[in-house]
Amino acid sequence: MIDNQHKNTDNNIERQLINRGCRLEETYTTGQRVLSCGRCKLSQFDWLKDYENQEITGNVCLAEVRFKNDRKDYFTYAEDLELEVGELVAVETAIGHDIGIVTLLGEIVKHQLKRKKYRTPIDELKKIYRRARPNDVEKWLSAIKLEDSTLARTRTIAENLGLEMKLNDVEYQGDKTKAIFYYTADGRVDFRELIKKLAEEFHIRIEMRQIGVRQESAKLGGIGSCGRELCCASWICDFQSVTTGVARVQQLSPNPQKLAGQCGKLKCCLNYEYEAYVEALKAFSDPNIVLHFESGDAVHQKNDVFKGIMWYSYTTDKSNIMAIPVDKVKDIIAMNKKGQKPKKLEDFAVTQEAHTNTNEGYGEADLKKMSD
Repeated sequence: MIDNQHKNTDNNIERQLINRGCRLEETYTTGQRVLSCGRCKLSQFDWLKDYENQEITGNVCLAEVRFKNDRKDYFTYAEDLELEVGELVAVETAIGHDIGIVTLLGEIVKHQLKRKKYRTPIDELKKIYRRARPNDVEKWLSAIKLEDSTLARTRTIAENLGLEMKLNDVEYQGDKTKAIFYYTADGRVDFRELIKKLAEEFHIRIEMRQIGVRQESAKLGGIGSCGRELCCASWICDFQSVTTGVARVQQLSPNPQKLAGQCGKLKCCLNYEYEAYVEALKAFSDPNIVLHFESGDAVHQKNDVFKGIMWYSYTTDKSNIMAIPVDKVKDIIAMNKKGQKPKKLEDFAVTQEAHTNTNEGYGEADLKKMSD
């Protein structure tokens, strides 16, 4: 949120900076922070902050720098620069320079490089030139103001060219000489003509970067069916595969309308309780085992994992299902192995209900379309 004391600041700039997970402060001078971190998934906790005698390689220090949305990179800088977390810095790029926000400094950055399996050697990392100067910040903010109009115009050009792609976001480089265009597409896209037209239109260098539908949702944000901000837009940085097996283990109905997120794929939150279900199901009997009674055979219908209950019905009457505790199911199986048959299923049931079809006409094939 923007503080009330910032009401006099240009509204367009405020809105753009929120997209970067930050807020605009009142003044800027060299060596003073222009931004302070708000609630943002790019924020990091430096658990090595209070440790002394952190290792320094020669006179070179490491820094993690963030840019728009979920884009981060790692840089080296001279020890005498004495940076602080939250400062704006001018960093080296292939051509020109960019403006980013320092998020981590010191030894903790080496752990980040190792965790993210960053393959570039430290001595080959790009450099932080300096703290951002007032004219650097002015140019950066003016570039940010162009992003919305550039995105709208680019979508129009792509549509006129008949390209099967969806443009999601635009990020200008800090020196206003280059822009990254993020897009999603089902297949390969020949955007050579598009790049040519964009270069003529905006007089900048163009980089097209394809992202997945989960990354698209993370960039655009939104509210999930749970009523909270999307996990991918608030804290998830490493996307893990979600398969149909995850829904099956949790006894969920294969209904794509309930299990799909705003990206059209299976919800990431299906992974959250998966391991707990797998562990709990180890105490359950094999659902493929048929229970034999004097009154008839009974087959498995469903599980109530955390109540420790397995539901069974007679093969001759599958509309009525009965809840049997797991320990009693094991007792029945043990009796059957000895050649004994209990009198009837009802003697072991704790409750009984009419069975209804919860699949609503959907099947496994519908879920496979949404899995990674």
